[in-house]
Amino acid sequence: MFELAAHGPDTFVGSGPRYPWGGLYGGQIVAQSLRAGRATVEDGFDAHSIRAYFIRRGDHTEPVRYEVDRIRNGRTFVTRRVVARQAVGAILNAECSFQRPEPSPGYQTIEMPPVPGPDELEETSWAESFARCFVPANRLPDGPAGRAPAGRVIAWMKVDTEIGELDDPTTNVLHQCWLAYLSDDLPNDSIRASHPVAHDEAESEHFFGTSLDHTMWFHRPGRADRWHLHDFSCHHFVGGRGLSIGHVFDADGLHVATVAQEVLLRDRRHRP
Repeated sequence: MFELAAHGPDTFVGSGPRYPWGGLYGGQIVAQSLRAGRATVEDGFDAHSIRAYFIRRGDHTEPVRYEVDRIRNGRTFVTRRVVARQAVGAILNAECSFQRPEPSPGYQTIEMPPVPGPDELEETSWAESFARCFVPANRLPDGPAGRAPAGRVIAWMKVDTEIGELDDPTTNVLHQCWLAYLSDDLPNDSIRASHPVAHDEAESEHFFGTSLDHTMWFHRPGRADRWHLHDFSCHHFVGGRGLSIGHVFDADGLHVATVAQEVLLRDRRHRP
């Protein structure tokens, strides 16, 4: 899924399958951008954040060219800019930051919500590469202020193939890429769930949704081939744009990552 071929200095080429909705999946382009950036970083650094802007829809019939710009090489932090291109031009621009691990106290101020485990839920993934089990709306917990249940979507997700141990640098980056891949799945659902009209099944066909940007912070190592709980809520909607914030927990409740994505949700009947 994230195999890239070198194609000149700091340039890599990847590809992706056609997805059910047509075109490429944004999460895959984000993950491949992270992999391309990491390929230009020396050993001893781990990704701690990526911020990506979706520019154009990707074409699954074409390869994707990833051009890496070595913005900064520091002693503890390394910065890379990655531009994903196809024949039409740039389809994504990403900023990746990598940190050399350093000792520090660790604590978390947010807890995993009490929800049913994946074994109690129906599997509803749209791809063979990963499993997904949504928590039904009637079993969602009451959230704190600012996380309205009407815009909250929670699901367990994991990759269906064994990736490897986290202490191996080669497989560790694959775990991060897969977590980035999966993190693009729920934000759109969260925004639709909060919309006063688009959430209605009879009305949903009139609405077009697409990701505008995607930011992810990696707090702790996480094995993407083990169950993680993805908890997303819509925090704002105005001007056709909804902001979804998500927290990713491992099965033991450790806060592994935080995700923020802005989604365009437009009523085709009132398109400007």
